Amino acid sequence: MKRLISKHALPLAVLTLTLTISGCISTHGIGPHTQPMPADQLQTDAAIAQSRSDAHWPDSRWWQAYGDAQLNSWIDDAQRNSPTLAEAAARVRQAKAMAGIEAANESPQLTGKASITRHKWPTDNYYGPGELADVTNFDNNAALGLSYSLDLWGRDASATEQALDNAHASAAQQRAAQLELQGNIVRSYIQLSEQYAQRDILKALLAQQQQVLDLAQKRFDHGIGTQLEVSQAQTSLPETRRQIDSLDESIALTGNQLAALAGKGPGAARTLQRPTLTLAAPLALPAHLPAQLLGQRPDVVASRWRVNAQARGIEVARAGFYPDVDLSASLGFSGTGGGVLEFLTANKLGGTVGPALSLPIFDGGRLRGQLGAASAGYDLAVAQYNQTLVQALKDISDQLIRRQSMDTQAALASQGVADAQRSYDIARMAFQRGLTGYLEVLNAQTQLFREQQIQQQVQATRLQTQASLVIALGGGVGAGSDSPNPARATPAKPGLALLRGEQQP
Repeated sequence: MKRLISKHALPLAVLTLTLTISGCISTHGIGPHTQPMPADQLQTDAAIAQSRSDAHWPDSRWWQAYGDAQLNSWIDDAQRNSPTLAEAAARVRQAKAMAGIEAANESPQLTGKASITRHKWPTDNYYGPGELADVTNFDNNAALGLSYSLDLWGRDASATEQALDNAHASAAQQRAAQLELQGNIVRSYIQLSEQYAQRDILKALLAQQQQVLDLAQKRFDHGIGTQLEVSQAQTSLPETRRQIDSLDESIALTGNQLAALAGKGPGAARTLQRPTLTLAAPLALPAHLPAQLLGQRPDVVASRWRVNAQARGIEVARAGFYPDVDLSASLGFSGTGGGVLEFLTANKLGGTVGPALSLPIFDGGRLRGQLGAASAGYDLAVAQYNQTLVQALKDISDQLIRRQSMDTQAALASQGVADAQRSYDIARMAFQRGLTGYLEVLNAQTQLFREQQIQQQVQATRLQTQASLVIALGGGVGAGSDSPNPARATPAKPGLALLRGEQQP
């Protein structure tokens, strides 16, 4: 009899496994519809092609190129004290903890449980009179339970990898938040510098207007001028003073903004001195664009990690269609009645061991719904990644075009200021000699003021463009080794190869 059972055990096991797998719910071909865009196949424009060289990627302390020690110190303080960066760091720690929870599911689980229950039996019409009437005993037990998932289809492993990919994405988002903070401080600091320059122009204009008023008053006192000229000269002074006061307000508000970005109170803005920004040689692009953006720009890196995480999510959903096998064992003492520790005697010892098989047969479409949601999530992550990559190249091209334009505009603005200054000097000299009226001086003065303002705006925009280009290139906070493997951006399909110990692609 035993020989007959042994003879048919193996074929029966194979038949059982075959029927089990064939009885799984069908996926109905549900899967993703899109793939990540190859970065090195994106076309670049002439602005990028002309700017390529063997230059390095931006330095991690790229703002030092502006040569302002106060800016360097302010950004260092911001990176230590910013609530925004603290929030991003907390999210990274949270994501790492979630990855640890998922990884724990791949390890054997050992649990212990014990209870001591004192039971006092009553004396009433139901229990007594009898043997248990007015008796006190104990119902106690203690047990160790061991369980281990075989994870034949890689569900637990994929869930762990998904959580790790999400943690990597959080780390890349932290770098993106750091870069955004740096960029916001630099932009605000440049704005502060421009506001100081505009105020200098207005103060110089006010001094010139006062000189013209004094001259008009002298001409009137000597009988060669008119009261109208004096009145015209006086009219412009209040408006210029108002504009200076408005710029003082803007300077104070920008200081408050810088203090808030650095995680400080408004009082810290009082310590800010006037910026002393300069700009070294223009930044040259690295030779390997756009492919290396995958490892340099934090928002691109984060998007790619999210694609990988969603790919692992599809693997988790697909594994749900296959049978799940767990191994479990328990060992414990259990006793009803007797003394408080009597259940620990040898004759109360018991144990169990064996596999547990679970197989989805009919679930009303729940598993297909989960797979469909995971596939759609992957397509969404891929679309967001592709858009992020396209936007990254657009940002680089935009800033290169703007930088080239700003170089041309800076030369024209300087020429405009020189011409306006010459016209004003001629008009003022002619007015002083009585050869022209005050209106000509006022027009020349207004034109000079406008040209000087334009020159300062162009200079500020040049500084802003340099910062924007650095940020578009990743700002020197490149991911380095913390970059996703492109080969893992596509979900693997579980199959019988897993039973043979083969690696997933």
